Amino acid sequence: MPVPLPRPGEELLTPPSPDEISHIWRALVQAVGGGPSGLTPLQDILLRSVTAALTGAEDLPAPLPITPTQFAQSLERRNSAFRERVCQVMALGALVRRPPDPAAMRRVYEFCEELSISGQLLELTASYADGGFDLAVADFDRLGHLGTTLPPDLLPGPGGPAPSGEDVSPLRDSVWVAQESDPELARRWTDLGGLDRGTLGRGVHDFYRARGFAFPGLPGSAPPLLAQHDWVHVLADYGTALESELEVFGYIARANDDPRAFSLLAMVVSLFETGAVHHAMGLFDADPGHLARQGMAQRLADAMRRGALTAGSQDFMTLDWFAVADRPVDVLRRELAIPEKSSRVIALGSAGPWEPGGISPYQLEAGRQAAEREGRSYDEPSLSG
Repeated sequence: MPVPLPRPGEELLTPPSPDEISHIWRALVQAVGGGPSGLTPLQDILLRSVTAALTGAEDLPAPLPITPTQFAQSLERRNSAFRERVCQVMALGALVRRPPDPAAMRRVYEFCEELSISGQLLELTASYADGGFDLAVADFDRLGHLGTTLPPDLLPGPGGPAPSGEDVSPLRDSVWVAQESDPELARRWTDLGGLDRGTLGRGVHDFYRARGFAFPGLPGSAPPLLAQHDWVHVLADYGTALESELEVFGYIARANDDPRAFSLLAMVVSLFETGAVHHAMGLFDADPGHLARQGMAQRLADAMRRGALTAGSQDFMTLDWFAVADRPVDVLRRELAIPEKSSRVIALGSAGPWEPGGISPYQLEAGRQAAEREGRSYDEPSLSG
């Protein structure tokens, strides 16, 4: 029988104790790798990295078996948010396995159910547990964290408007539609170039121009909803290689207390590690294997740590960025208490938009060509250090 949530006022809100961390680690290993084949190397390093980043525990013991009931009882005073975060890490560990393992997701389902977790995450794990991977991909659409009415500026135009008052979600085609003929939208973006250097808006403007990206509202541009995450690249100091995209969405997902935000991270992992999602967000195509690259598990874990420590609950995908575009980046980082990247992940290659590794050769060449077409000089970002 599921262990009920504590009554209001009886929740344990302190950081996890060493005993709790041990129980969490045991449950993660049991849920994700409790079958005959155990954990894959990627699952092992990812679960270790995320556990260490979010709890501070570097020296994790050899895990003893633990049942879903035993684990749930060890967290009986923890609230739904704490329990949900643990289940998200379990699901993330199961999602990165290639080929997918329905038995692992069934175990994740059992652990989450015993924790009295319900709703979107449990439904998603159930879809995977049944071997319905195509259905699970569709569930990213139905269960995603954008299942709320979007601000008018982010709603698509004639190419596929969302019905008035309906919820929308992150894989719905009509939401991820590019606005390629919207002069007013394009003007808002190009006007960012008139802001002072050091402001967030000017940084985003230069970020686009350096890579030859078309501003929303112009031909060849990304959907305005996808462009929301570009501001986070600048704010949180992440480049635009596919590895950096994993970091950005790990940060976005963890900075938002809404548990549905996890769907975006799950979707990006399914694009850039397993290839289970073939195309998403109106722009991204599957390109698997990036999370398995050297140092990437640690980089994703650090991005999640930074999101967890960011002040408040931040839904960056629906934020009105233009309202803060004239604010200095450094000031916004301080106000949001965004922590620095760890020195370890910087050494492992985590790069900012203007640093070595922060722009791909393709994007660099696109930026050069765009500058040449427009008759302007090109302030070249660095590719190598």
